[in-house]
Amino acid sequence: LPETFLSFLEANGLDPSIYIPRYVRLKPGLEEIESQINCKLDKVNWLPGFYSIPPHVHIARSKAYQQGTMYGIDAASGAAVSALAISPGDHVLDLCAAPGAKLCMMLDLLGDKGTATGVDVARHRLAACRTMLLKYGLAERTRLFLADGTTFSVPPTTFTQWTSRRPYKQRKQEAKARPEVIFYGQGSGVIGLTKKQLGYDKVLVDAECTHDGSIKHIQKFEQWGWTTLERRVLDAERTDRNLSALQLNLLRNGFRLLREAGTLVYSTCSLTHAQNEDVVDQFLAENSSAELQEIEMAEDWPCRSGRTSKTLRFDHSTSATSGLFVAKIRKL
Repeated sequence: LPETFLSFLEANGLDPSIYIPRYVRLKPGLEEIESQINCKLDKVNWLPGFYSIPPHVHIARSKAYQQGTMYGIDAASGAAVSALAISPGDHVLDLCAAPGAKLCMMLDLLGDKGTATGVDVARHRLAACRTMLLKYGLAERTRLFLADGTTFSVPPTTFTQWTSRRPYKQRKQEAKARPEVIFYGQGSGVIGLTKKQLGYDKVLVDAECTHDGSIKHIQKFEQWGWTTLERRVLDAERTDRNLSALQLNLLRNGFRLLREAGTLVYSTCSLTHAQNEDVVDQFLAENSSAELQEIEMAEDWPCRSGRTSKTLRFDHSTSATSGLFVAKIRKL
């Protein structure tokens, strides 16, 4: 690792030499796959359905992965989804959905009731998300939109409301204003919501960030070049101005789309305060109807408190996971 990144880790109190396992999540009721991947699955006691495996194991070659019974997802990311406390029947929104592992977990938690809407600004990543949903048999109750998460405005309504018999000119203007539908599962429409209820029950804003807390992401710079790391990750001006503004706007829009008494989780895999506590603090200061909440299930999680009370931080030294910041917000 370059000295600049080692200094960055030191400034955030992290030891770069600590071993980090890989994590997988298994579909409910399917746990006997050790023979397929030729290694022992170590159960993650604090997060149901998650297991750790050695980093050299290639799960993509296993029958369980190819048939859609095993997911590759970090345990910290799973914790962010768990913090939403999704219940069957909820209508959930993943505002930065691609490549789709968290969206798949949300759908598994919903079971055969409720719907999930995924939004992402990158077409190729959203295509990968669609492939993942189809692979794991979770597409039926899902909608995917190619859209800017800061301006996305489609509530959980029925698709027929968009395509009714209105004048051609009106429909053409509306088509320009709304995001592009990439995928629409047959059971993903919501019927019977009143105007007061119009909004998502749960919203995940796993915002675009510098990914400096993700070991897997940082390893890519061995091929991309460490000077690229300094420009894309350690550039304080980019982080503090442009990226933090994007994160705040994603949080604002996710909260706007949340129904009254609904729950939003904001997360990033960055270690910096500028992309996490600073964003949440500014958002709370401008929204009197937003209430930061304790994540009660986190009492058993191997994480530490963030600088802002009630927020949480995962990192490789406390949880043996990638770095992740989590804040849970309720709309009053």
